[in-house]
Parts: sequence; structure tokens; C-alpha cells
Amino acid sequence: MKLSLGPLLYFWPKQTTEEFYQAAINSSSDIIYLGETVCSKRRELKARDWIALAKSLNHQGKEIVLSSMALLEAPSEVKVLKQLCENGELSVEANDMGAIQLLSEKKVPFVCGSAINCYNASTLNFFVNKGMQRWVMPVELSRDWLQKVLTDAQKMGIREQFEVEIFAHGHLPLAYSARCFTARSENKAKDDCELCCINYPTGRKTNTQEGQQVFVLNGIQTQSGYCYNLLNDVDSMRGLVDVIRVSPESLDSLSVINRFKQQLNNQKNIQIGDYQCNGYWHQIAGLETIAT
Repeated sequence: MKLSLGPLLYFWPKQTTEEFYQAAINSSSDIIYLGETVCSKRRELKARDWIALAKSLNHQGKEIVLSSMALLEAPSEVKVLKQLCENGELSVEANDMGAIQLLSEKKVPFVCGSAINCYNASTLNFFVNKGMQRWVMPVELSRDWLQKVLTDAQKMGIREQFEVEIFAHGHLPLAYSARCFTARSENKAKDDCELCCINYPTGRKTNTQEGQQVFVLNGIQTQSGYCYNLLNDVDSMRGLVDVIRVSPESLDSLSVINRFKQQLNNQKNIQIGDYQCNGYWHQIAGLETIAT
């Protein structure tokens, strides 16, 4: 199995972002995704900056992939999408159907991101015919679901035509909205948000009235309140999963990748901290934790 560093879901200053990726090139990751996937107003790095950064990291022993937005709402965002698809050098993670269509027309191989609703082998077959080389499983699906889908894909004769990647560590991206919940939490309008999400480098935690941390607000993205952690589930991925994804949350995410590397080489049970979960993988409530 390979290890990947997913696209940065939060809004960090340009210098912090660039320093993070320069450090990431020396990590245990085999694949690095980068690009803005949440909000087009986050312009510390513009599309041309993401492309330039990606190309500067290319040919340094890692597979570099550009990630597209998950929710496009304006012609300007479609223009940025076209820039990514026409970069001429790097593959692209498509996070909406518009990206898949553009990449298919240009005959550019792509990664199907977890934001795209793909739940069965027939849909996988459709995407394979469009040029998909890797499928990132939707975050709410379980190991049992994955096994069934791949069994069906094997029967259809397409299993060997794509890799499977799963989101294995980080706060899960659960939903996207036209509204910006971070701005709303500060009584700001979306169009006059003052880019307040840059003040929350790991999102803004949200609790129930009973005090349970259930969600993290990240602009237009709603994330799980608990950190998803499949570190102790690596052994159950063998034979099913090709790529294990760690989502960047801080510089410590690079050491998380190293821990997954150690697990791949020497599976042992590791005690995980509070506010972490693995429920979806075991086909139960996502915020639950099953010891493995």
C-alpha cells in the first residue's frame, strides 16, 4: 500500500502553506495532493500559484496531483478548473462532475475524489471509461461496502483498471453548502466574510447543547467533530486498499504519515487519543470507536 497526503482543506497563509509542502516532499508519503478544494475566495495562493508549486515539487520522488474544487458556483471558478485541467504535466483529482467531463474530453487520466457520489461498480465502470485511474472512496462507506463494490468490479472485469484510496486520518469532509458557516458564526455575510476562516487553521469546533463536539466548521464545508483515525485498522485494508490518505491538519500530519508507514511494516495496536473515531469503517455511527 502507498501513503498519500490529501489536499489542504483549511485556509493557511501562503508562507505557511509553502513551508508545509516543502517539508512534505521529505515525508513518508508517496503521493501529494494540493490545491484549493473548499472556497475560491481563499486566494493566498491563486490557481497559477498552486500549479507552480505543484510543478516545483514534481520529479522529486513523489506523485504530485492537483485537486479541484468540490462545489463550483461561478464562471470564474469554472475558469480556474480549466486551468487545472490544462496544466499539461500533472494529473488532477476531480471533485465534481464538471472536472470529470473536462478531463475526459482532454483524455487526461484523473483521480475521482471522495466528494463525488460513487457507491457502486456500475458508476466505477462509467468513470473508468472516462479515464479514472484512482477512486477515493466516499468517507462514510465501510470496509464491508468496499469489499462488495470491489467484488462486483472484479466480476465486471474492471478491478485492475483503477486504484482504491481511502481517507484514513483527519476530520472528515461530510457536506458542502452554498452558505459559509464560518462567516455565519461570526455574524458576517458570505460575500463580506473578510476571509475570517484564516483565523481558524483547523476549522471552528461546534458543540451540541450537551457539550459534545459534533462538527467542525470550515467555510462552506462541514467536517466531523472527531478526527477519523484508521491507524489500528491498517491490517484490515490489505488486499482491498491501494492508497491510505492522511488529511493535513498541521505539521504533525507528516509524523502521522510516518506512523502509518510503521503500521504497514509492523502492525500493532496503538492507543489513539480522545475525540477520535473509526466508526464508518466498521459500518456503525461515524463518531464511534471500535478497538481493533
